[in-house]
Amino acid sequence: MSAIRPRPKWLIEDTHPDLFQPVDAAFREVMDPEIGLNIMELGLIRDVSINEENLAHVVMIMTTPFCPYAPALLENARSKAAEALERETTIEMGMEYWDPSYMEDGVGADWGLF
Repeated sequence: MSAIRPRPKWLIEDTHPDLFQPVDAAFREVMDPEIGLNIMELGLIRDVSINEENLAHVVMIMTTPFCPYAPALLENARSKAAEALERETTIEMGMEYWDPSYMEDGVGADWGLF
């Protein structure tokens, strides 16, 4: 069984550290309807950045390659990020494969994983 991996450091943590907490909290409002956990608990947000034009960009992965809820989850995450970051936000579905070890510490115990 694999150990919990720490969440990857987001670019905004260095460039806009004051925005980390608001966007983290906003993402915790986005629930995966099949699993019943939020996208932060699942470790689906891989990066959040703000470019030179002051536009935000989010990279998010899905728990399965053909998640039927992907379009709704992506749009909900984008919308919540735009609201929390107070700027235009784009979202990209990353191609990285999700692994249960991406889940926050303690969350996988409910599934008998950790």
